[in-house]
Amino acid sequence: MPRRYGPFGGSFVPETLVPALHELDRAWREARRDPEFRRELRRLSETLGGRPTPLYFARNLTRRARGAEIWLKREDLVHGGAHKFNNALGQGLLARRMGKPRLIAETGAGQHGVATAMIGATLGLDTEVYMGSVDMERQKPNVERMRLLGAKVIPVTTGARTLKDAINAALRDWIANVRTTHYLLGSAVGPYPFPAIVADFQSVIGREIRTQSVRAFGRLPDLVVACVGGGSNAIGTFRPLLRTKVELLGVEAGGPRGSKGAGSLTSGSPGVLHGSFSYVLQDQDGQVSDTESISAGLDYAGVGPEHAWLKESGRARYIAVHDTDALRAFHWLARDEGILPALEPSHALFAAVAEARKRPSTQHVVVTLSGRGDKDLGVVLGAAR
Repeated sequence: MPRRYGPFGGSFVPETLVPALHELDRAWREARRDPEFRRELRRLSETLGGRPTPLYFARNLTRRARGAEIWLKREDLVHGGAHKFNNALGQGLLARRMGKPRLIAETGAGQHGVATAMIGATLGLDTEVYMGSVDMERQKPNVERMRLLGAKVIPVTTGARTLKDAINAALRDWIANVRTTHYLLGSAVGPYPFPAIVADFQSVIGREIRTQSVRAFGRLPDLVVACVGGGSNAIGTFRPLLRTKVELLGVEAGGPRGSKGAGSLTSGSPGVLHGSFSYVLQDQDGQVSDTESISAGLDYAGVGPEHAWLKESGRARYIAVHDTDALRAFHWLARDEGILPALEPSHALFAAVAEARKRPSTQHVVVTLSGRGDKDLGVVLGAAR
């Protein structure tokens, strides 16, 4: 069963989880072939999620760049305010199909937790979300949203108390309650089949970009840009474009200047984290390093294995953007376009403007705006003081 992306991927888990991973793989493969499942997924994506999301020409941001046209794929307009809805809906329907009455999830910025709580309420599934206590403090609005939606938010107080530790806690819960519980993993990380499942449900982003860009400017983009933490919005953007000539740019969190931030692909090395072999921020002894980022959703020491393979193969390029530059891009979009982006895609926005400046006005750059910024107002305002 373990699928690899070149040398990356696989399934490095306790034996107790192997049957659950096999069950999930079978359910996903059967669901993909089931017309009724696909109809329900499409119906709820449209009527609950608000898909398709628009492709928006950022005219004023383009003027700022004085180069290529910049277009935004507006995943911030999905129900709940982020791309996380796409995967949460798909996996929630799989959980119901498998007869699992309980969902658990991890969350960093809180957007995946909110999406899981929404889907749990919609489908009548009990929902518990693990969240590092550091992230709970800096993402209070999303904590309250999850609770209002009926989810139980469980603080994680071990380790660095961020996303890595929330995943550890969720995995322990799943091992103990695997018969009744589905672990709705939020990013394209973890043991197979999770990276493939998340990429499958998030690929709606790239499929819509293909269709909408041809309608908007007559051809595919020259470049697409997406932020990368675990990598779900980026792999959803990239995968439907892999067999085209479109350039792919993933943007990691560079953290404060002088630090490694959370750039697994730009500063890490191959290793195993959370059941998968990929790039990891680690020391010489293989111990996972602490990460630093103003963005809770990118504050993760690993990355999805498909991104590791895209880096190794040269099909995609990856860079890191520092906190201060992400904040600059946040304010650019707010003042230029009247849109408050989340801090996660603000990293991608900064890189997109830099890329657009180097390109002629005949080219087109599409940025996946993976989430909206109201959850980050406290962090942004605090940074300004």
